[in-house]
Amino acid sequence: MALTRKFLAAMGISDAQIDQIIEAHRETVDALKDDRDKYKEDADKLASVTKERDELKATADKASKDPYKVKYDAIKEEFEQYKTEQKNRETAAKKNDLVRALLKEIGIADKRIDAVMRVTDTGSIELDEEGKIQNAGELKKQLKDEWADFIVRTEAKGADVANPPGNNDGSKLTKAEIYAKDEYGRYKLSTAERQKAIAENIDCMKG
Repeated sequence: MALTRKFLAAMGISDAQIDQIIEAHRETVDALKDDRDKYKEDADKLASVTKERDELKATADKASKDPYKVKYDAIKEEFEQYKTEQKNRETAAKKNDLVRALLKEIGIADKRIDAVMRVTDTGSIELDEEGKIQNAGELKKQLKDEWADFIVRTEAKGADVANPPGNNDGSKLTKAEIYAKDEYGRYKLSTAERQKAIAENIDCMKG
C-alpha cells in the first residue's frame, strides 16, 4: 500500500506528524533513486556489477525501512499516549462534575462545596457504560452522613441557612493537626472526629 496522506490520516495521525513522515519517506525514495541510476550506469559498462548492484540495493532497501518503521512506531506510541491522557483528564472532570451534583442534591451549602471537593477522593469512583456513577445511591448516603454538618437546614421561617458547627472551646486546628498520625501510622482522630474538625476549621483546609 502506498504511503499517502490519506492513508496516514486514516490512522489518526496529525497533519504535523504526517508532514514529518512524508518528508522522511521522500528523502529515502530520492536516495534509492540515485543509487538505482548509479548501478544502472555501472551495469552498462560491466556485467559483473549487476550482482553487486542487487546486493547493495537489497541492503539499502532494508536499511531504509528499518529507520522509517522505528520513527513511525515512536510517533504512533506518542499519539496513543496522548489519547489515553486526554481520556483520563476527561474522565476525572466528569467524576468531579457528578460528585458536585450529588453534593448539591443532598443539600450541601454552595459555599462549602469547593472545600468538600478538596478532601474528597473522586479517583476511586467508578463510572458505568452510560457515564454515570456506579452505586450512586450508596455514595450519596455516604456523603450525606460524612458532611451532615454542611447541609443547609430550613428554619421555620422558610429561609435556608448553612449550619456548620462551631468549635466548643473556640480553638482552631490546623490541617496537619487534623490529619496527624501516631507512631503506627494511624490517624489520631477518628473519621467522624476528622470530618467534624474539617467542618469547624474549614478555612485551614484551603492550603
